[in-house]
Parts: sequence; structure tokens; C-alpha cells
Amino acid sequence: MECQQSKNAKHCTCTYSSCSHHGICCECVRYHLASSELPGCFFPPGAERTYDRSFAHFARLVDDGKIG
Repeated sequence: MECQQSKNAKHCTCTYSSCSHHGICCECVRYHLASSELPGCFFPPGAERTYDRSFAHFARLVDDGKIG
């Protein structure tokens, strides 16, 4: 499968656009999982801007009904 980096980057909600993984979703997911995190695109905009990409933060958002 061919990577669609430019297409992915247009729709990426991560605010850290200078990241070397920006638009390369498989690398982004791999990078964040290795750090026990989730990519920014898994979070709503306000939560993504905090740069807290932890599983615990994601779980709190789910519990609060902000993701679901």
C-alpha cells in the first residue's frame, strides 16, 4: 500500500505540524505507542492542544463523554 502523506497531512488535526511523522499515520501511531501515548488526532481539539497524549487523559475524556 502506498502512503498518502500529503492527503493525510491535509486532514491531520495534530497541531505539531513540524513533526517528522506528520501525515505518515503508521509511523505516528508507532511512535506514540512506543511512548505509551496516543497520537494527537485521537483527541478533540482542546484536549489535543494540551499535548497530554496519555492513555489516562484519553480515558478521562471518554469518562467525561467528550469522546465517544
